[in-house]
Amino acid sequence: MQNASLSVGDPIEARCTKCRKNNEHVILIIEEEAPIKVQCGICSRQHKFRLPIAEKKPAVRRVVSHRDAERKEWEGLRATNDEHKATDYCMTSAYKVKAQINHPSFGLGFVQRVAGAQKVEVLFETGKKMMRCK
Repeated sequence: MQNASLSVGDPIEARCTKCRKNNEHVILIIEEEAPIKVQCGICSRQHKFRLPIAEKKPAVRRVVSHRDAERKEWEGLRATNDEHKATDYCMTSAYKVKAQINHPSFGLGFVQRVAGAQKVEVLFETGKKMMRCK
């Protein structure tokens, strides 16, 4: 911030060490055409000149929850598959990946993976569930 027109007593924006904000200050000491010491217009504290900090924009976070992602995946599968091909869920039946299940409580579901000897992971509208199978 080197400007030949600056002089003692001129107002200048600077970062106040006490207020911890960018405030209007008054120049107290100038050396080599640059302010060295300033006085805060808010708290009247005298301190070294510090350049004002650029205002940070608040971070905009688009949080896509895990459940939202699962629901979108379920809606995509539902749109591409025929609901009439779904078989009623039974713990004694065996299921393969991409099979459609009709559960009495959770509704229409799609088998995502076989997770062990007697378990499958099924994607329902409300999210993924582990289900027993043969």
